[in-house]
Amino acid sequence: MFLVPERLFLTRGVGRHKQELRSFELALRDAGIEKCNLVQVSSILPPRCKIIRRARGVKEIVPGQITFCVMARCSSNEPHRLIASSIGIAVPTDKNSYGYLSEHHAYGQTDEAAGDEAEDMAAAMLASTLGLEFDENKSWDEQKEVYRMSGKIVKATNITQSAVITSGYTTVIAVAVFLFDREEQDRMGLRSPSP
Repeated sequence: MFLVPERLFLTRGVGRHKQELRSFELALRDAGIEKCNLVQVSSILPPRCKIIRRARGVKEIVPGQITFCVMARCSSNEPHRLIASSIGIAVPTDKNSYGYLSEHHAYGQTDEAAGDEAEDMAAAMLASTLGLEFDENKSWDEQKEVYRMSGKIVKATNITQSAVITSGYTTVIAVAVFLFDREEQDRMGLRSPSP
């Protein structure tokens, strides 16, 4: 049995509560994925995996379903502290090749800084897999929003959530949620029948 996701969507959230676990649950709720039984996986973007909009992806989730994801999570209760979580994605132009996702958690970084670092990590991991030398500072083409690696062009993006802690615990999450073809889910018994 092969479990290869065909689609993914990106989401993010922030939660605040006097208890850390509740702040995490509220961040999941803000991200629209609180009803999932999340299974965190590592960093491979499958070949031909299509990135879809969050609104479309959230509609496909069935309460209680086992849901595979790559998640970045940061929590603290230190007042006035800036925290951030980011998922970076590096997508090769060859749709038959796999890409990378990276998780980045940081203190004191803005959305932009955390997102840039997450993208750089994903691109660097992809470059190393391809056996290419990669300099994050020289390979980025801002005009085209791509990385150039030895004649190969790699698209990159990120989703980032940051927050400043006010009182109690604050949790920020950034998540890439994997989805399977509905017929494949039914065949494997991974999805509940529709009401």
